[in-house]
Amino acid sequence: MNVLIVDDNVAAADLLQELLTLQDHTARCTYTAQQALDAAAVERFDAALIDLTLPDFPGTEVARRLRSATGEGSPKLLVAISGFSAEDAAGTGARELFDHHLQKPIDIAELTAILSAPH
Repeated sequence: MNVLIVDDNVAAADLLQELLTLQDHTARCTYTAQQALDAAAVERFDAALIDLTLPDFPGTEVARRLRSATGEGSPKLLVAISGFSAEDAAGTGARELFDHHLQKPIDIAELTAILSAPH
């Protein structure tokens, strides 16, 4: 699976990329919303792990734009990653945009289950 990671915490994003690579996924890190959208415009991703709080604009806006993208380039699976619980993030409009929500620190077993489930 080709996974786009969008998180302004560089160390956390890079570590997540390493963990996914060890699980035989391909992963690419971006650290801003705009970098994520630029990457999605030129590369096909199966899934995107998107931090809800990014420096340039919210992760919900990244998800909204990815969902509205047409063609094969749009990831089929969007996972919110956040320091907020799913209930707290609901007020940001995340619930209807994302397929799953993972609270930081991310439970790798839960992420593995999400990525390995049929989509």
